[in-house]
Amino acid sequence: MKNFVVKTIVNAGALAVAVWLLDKITLTGASTAKKVGTLIVVALIFGLVNSLVKPILKVLTFPLFILTLGLITLIVNALMLLLTSWVCGKLQLSFHVEGFWTAVLGGLIISAVSWALHMFLPDED
Repeated sequence: MKNFVVKTIVNAGALAVAVWLLDKITLTGASTAKKVGTLIVVALIFGLVNSLVKPILKVLTFPLFILTLGLITLIVNALMLLLTSWVCGKLQLSFHVEGFWTAVLGGLIISAVSWALHMFLPDED
């Protein structure tokens, strides 16, 4: 359970940095508390998408992974971020990623920030 909470906090922090750095990734809300709540829900959705869809997509793109020496991972991360944005739109959450290239850059930022945060936060169950 502790691992799940830590991963959610890391995802929320990484998403917050991406929202802060990129104008085309938006998170709107009436108050800071509402934005934080939305960010936590988006982090849960992002974690769910990454745990359910990403492994399937990685298996399907394995030949491209070998061919591109792993650079296809940027595309897979972008697709996961776009899928999260789409799910949030269907759930009436105020999180939106505008465009594929924004998603690529956002996925890169989220990966880097997640890696950095995992260095400082405990990761055991």
